[in-house]
Amino acid sequence: MSAPNSLRCLARPSAIIPRSLTSAPWIAAPFSTSAPSLAKAETRKGVMPGGHVRSGKKMQLGKFKKNAVRQGKSPLPGERKAYRKRIQLSNSNALPVPGLEDVRPADMVDENKIGRVMSIPGLVLDQLRDVEAFKPTQYWGMFRTPSTLLRAETVDLARRMQNAADKKDMLRLVISGERLTGKSLLLLQSLTYAFMNDWVVIHIPEAQELTTACTEYAPIPETDPMQYMQNNYCLRLLQGIRKANERVLSRLTCAHSHTDLPQNIPVNSTLLQLTNSAKEPEGAWLVFQALWKELMSQTATRPPVLLALDGLAHIMRVSDYMSPSFEPVHSQDLALVRLFCDALSGKSTLRNGGAIIGATSRGNTPRSPSMELSLTQRLAEQAGEEAPKHPPYAKGFDPRSEEALKSVRVVDLKGISKPEARGLMEYWAASGVFRAACDEKTVTRSWTLGGHGVVGEMERASLQTLRP
Repeated sequence: MSAPNSLRCLARPSAIIPRSLTSAPWIAAPFSTSAPSLAKAETRKGVMPGGHVRSGKKMQLGKFKKNAVRQGKSPLPGERKAYRKRIQLSNSNALPVPGLEDVRPADMVDENKIGRVMSIPGLVLDQLRDVEAFKPTQYWGMFRTPSTLLRAETVDLARRMQNAADKKDMLRLVISGERLTGKSLLLLQSLTYAFMNDWVVIHIPEAQELTTACTEYAPIPETDPMQYMQNNYCLRLLQGIRKANERVLSRLTCAHSHTDLPQNIPVNSTLLQLTNSAKEPEGAWLVFQALWKELMSQTATRPPVLLALDGLAHIMRVSDYMSPSFEPVHSQDLALVRLFCDALSGKSTLRNGGAIIGATSRGNTPRSPSMELSLTQRLAEQAGEEAPKHPPYAKGFDPRSEEALKSVRVVDLKGISKPEARGLMEYWAASGVFRAACDEKTVTRSWTLGGHGVVGEMERASLQTLRP
């Protein structure tokens, strides 16, 4: 009796399964061999039959893309630039070099010290940092203390600076050369010599910040032709001057009264008080003019002045700024650049002696045919050769730039000599960053691979693998 009852139950599915379930489209007939059809299934958007939720997609620019997964925290404003521009001047993991001495003013004019590496004193180190003399591309962070190689060009430059200070004369000099030959380092050595001899140092670390339209500018009233002041940059420049030259400025007093400044500066006030009067960008250019006027006053107590600039080619062309009539502004119509070019050309003089030094750059520099031609002419004149003439049909030359470089002295840096290379590599080995023996064969190989003593190429060949 059990078998007929089982067949009877299978024959009547509605008696067992409710009608509401049997009428559902996804329920197939019992013992059906065909797959259930889902074509007529009514589902919500994004929900599959059975309650499963599929991952959503977004329409972006005409394409379907999955939701981007955000990992980590975005850098703060300016954090990338701070990391790119950071400068590390010491490394506690590097070995201390035995017998390393601090450089003195007498050492920088002594020919017997050529080829030796000497460390920069701590006080001068802080002053160089305040005027932004160090570059992030240099290898300072690989050694225990910042040190520098005294090369033949260093001694020659220091002697010329000393003679200019003794005779109250003005040295006008341009440091030129190929890439990685140490132009910025030679400029840093001139700043070091000036700080150690209590000069007033004014340093413009990157000339491109003055000419590439990244600094606010405003026309100066009643100037013909129209000149432009850059108050924000002048304020930052004055802050660096005050920090670096605080000890010297605190001993000097004003010979004139300055009533048109944001703060009234009477006679006999210190120059440190004069620089402190610049609190806001609006009066920074007026304060800088007053400071320059005081430094140019011919008195017995005024020290020599060093005005230095790196990236000379940027100020020997038309800048990226525009005049109110929407015409390009020449770089030498910017007031701060005009002051430097007038001193470099000899139109204005340093009455108490000093030096005007500009350094060229090959890694980041615009094309300046006038500067290149002028420097080539000056080098030929210094060597007693015939100077090349101006190409008759060439274009792109700037007479204002040629006038600024008409009578300067040019130092053309090349590679260091083998004795200087040996002293430098011995310092690397004593610091623990160069593991090979510094014999004649190793020095000759590195000197040759470095392009006959190009300092930057020697560093690349020997230290690049250790640089972080």
